[in-house]
Amino acid sequence: MRAVVFENYGEFPSMTEVAKPEPGPGEVLMRVAGAGACHSDISIYRVFEEGDPGAQRPPFVLGHENAGWVEELGPGVSERVQIGGAYLAYGPIGCLHCRQCVAGVETYCENASTLPYLAVGLGRDGGMAEYMTVPAHHLIPLGDADPVAAAPLADAGLTPYHAVKESLPYLAGGGRYALAIGLGGLGRIGVQILKALTGATVIATDVKEEARARAEADGAVTVDAGEDQVERIRELTGGRGVDVAFDFVGAKPTLATAMASMAQGGRCNLVGIAGGTHEFSFFTNPYETYVTNTYWGSVPELWEVVDMYKAGQIRPEVERFAMDDALEAYRKLEAGEVSGRAVVMPNPS
Repeated sequence: MRAVVFENYGEFPSMTEVAKPEPGPGEVLMRVAGAGACHSDISIYRVFEEGDPGAQRPPFVLGHENAGWVEELGPGVSERVQIGGAYLAYGPIGCLHCRQCVAGVETYCENASTLPYLAVGLGRDGGMAEYMTVPAHHLIPLGDADPVAAAPLADAGLTPYHAVKESLPYLAGGGRYALAIGLGGLGRIGVQILKALTGATVIATDVKEEARARAEADGAVTVDAGEDQVERIRELTGGRGVDVAFDFVGAKPTLATAMASMAQGGRCNLVGIAGGTHEFSFFTNPYETYVTNTYWGSVPELWEVVDMYKAGQIRPEVERFAMDDALEAYRKLEAGEVSGRAVVMPNPS
């Protein structure tokens, strides 16, 4: 079968013929309907070097945002998993024995450093292929929902959902403000989640005018990325600053914007992994500002994300690519030419 494979560090992925996988105990074979192309994939093959934190040893099939139809049940899988049914696949894979994994938070597995991979598409073969294997307990049923459109929910939906959910205490009450920096795949859905789960005024900012226009359509007040960006954000809050800032980029300039926009006692949530840093000291930050980072989310939270999707509260914007054009999807993603999320369709029906 054809697959998009990460072959070597620093090299663009290849379209390669690989063997069709077989489901092991507790797994299913999924015929992939949609696989999202994420900027994290670019980091895998462009940024990471062997031995770096987070680097995964090649070769393996890319794709950690996946949805499709169950085709075969592995040994021990309950018949409650329906052959032919459409499912979204949770990506992280932990040890299944530590406290975090037992709670469904495999993204924070306590034994991650001892495992051979982090997730499907991150060390283990992912969904940029005609077929993939998935642990059965990672399947979230989609019912009649379109699995191609739903595929990005596995990361671009779950990651901002977890970040927003953890920040809800800071946004409870009247007169609260949330800031979303970066309105790509994660940021746009993040705005939708904030509008659905909170009564906060959502301020959104991005360098692209079309991205800001989409955020406005989703109910956000937008600010462009000019020199007076922070001043305009603070003006919108009456000078107080925002209660929570979500940096969906994670570069040094965006993190600086987030921190400069904070209110006293606020929360700055670093979501993007662009590697930016910020100097934190007693005199350079508002009093009692809480700075944290969040990574992906849990299996139970992905069920909640799918519930929001089915209710129409989350509307991923996808650009669809046939399997023949999968490498072009990554080229466009690298060039910044993808609006929303690029989704490759190995099996369009």
